[in-house]
Amino acid sequence: MEIITFESKAYKELDNKITAIADYIFNHTEAESINEDEIWVDSYEVCTFLKISDRTLQRLRAAGTVTYSNIKGHYFYKIGEIKRLLEERLIKRDKDSINDLITNHQLYVKERRNIRKDK
Repeated sequence: MEIITFESKAYKELDNKITAIADYIFNHTEAESINEDEIWVDSYEVCTFLKISDRTLQRLRAAGTVTYSNIKGHYFYKIGEIKRLLEERLIKRDKDSINDLITNHQLYVKERRNIRKDK
């Protein structure tokens, strides 16, 4: 193993450059237009922002009414699928509920990114 040392000033400059590059990438990734219907949200977000119970969502899964993805015991749904449930009145909520879900999902993702940055 080879050990390389350099001044703390050089290290801080390198760290600032890496941080600037990461910020640039995150800001431009978010700026790209993303098709809302392709966004994946988890059960917690769906239940919280549509104000339905986890059991209701479980019934929809069991009946085959909603398509979902199961990753290590966590269920995820596409926004487009949730919109379909609202349009077919399988979930009785207004259109504002889906907008709340999308908006809060974006905030939720930003919050999780900030937590990862801090670690």
